[in-house]
Amino acid sequence: MATYKKTGSKAKEAHKNIEDKSTTAEVFNTLDETASRSEQFIIKNQNVIFIVLGIVVASILGYLAYQKYVKAPKEKEAANELAYPKVYFENAINNTVAADSLFTLGLNGAEGKYGFIDISDEYSGTKAGNLANYYAGISYLRLKKYKEAIDYLEEFSSEDELLGPTAKGAIGDAFADINQPEDAFDYYVKAAELKDNNFSTPLFLFKAGNTAMELEKYPKALELFERIKNDYPNSDEAKNIDIYISKAAFGSKK
Repeated sequence: MATYKKTGSKAKEAHKNIEDKSTTAEVFNTLDETASRSEQFIIKNQNVIFIVLGIVVASILGYLAYQKYVKAPKEKEAANELAYPKVYFENAINNTVAADSLFTLGLNGAEGKYGFIDISDEYSGTKAGNLANYYAGISYLRLKKYKEAIDYLEEFSSEDELLGPTAKGAIGDAFADINQPEDAFDYYVKAAELKDNNFSTPLFLFKAGNTAMELEKYPKALELFERIKNDYPNSDEAKNIDIYISKAAFGSKK
């Protein structure tokens, strides 16, 4: 029986190898062309590229130098300046005698030293300058200068668990004292929601609830009082909260 050699598959395989080599060659040619164009672009624009790189490097070095030689010393200087009026502030908080005079000294400074107002202005952008806004705001609040208190406290920002909510709540107190309960309510809610903890959150929920009662927003007051009871049962505000819940529930039925 005759046997025939299968030459067709080998021919196809050879043809495929040629195609593969051709495709590979095309890829390398494309890469060479791309590389060539890139080299030409770099050569043509090398001055611009070097200028841009120089600007980037200079910006980074400038930023690092600013942080080390300008900002860090200024932060330290501001912190040292803040220590002086803080003594007056702390003495005013802890003493009822001559408290107004002590708050005023803290605000304006004495004996050639800066007070909170100067530090806030001269060291704006530093941590101490930011804190000076807080101390100035609280000082003005205690002096019953509510507009100034609001202005300084609104300039203050903090991620601290208690300091941030306290500042927001103090703005609420200032608005309450100038008979702007709507604004007071808004800031009490902001203070309650800023940080979730067992001290400031129920405190400002309670203040918000009482302000809502004043505004005759009884359903909202009920919601806030019930949140205190359910979420913060061990807080001081929760001790007699059922009384407030009853009042708000009664008001809601009117």
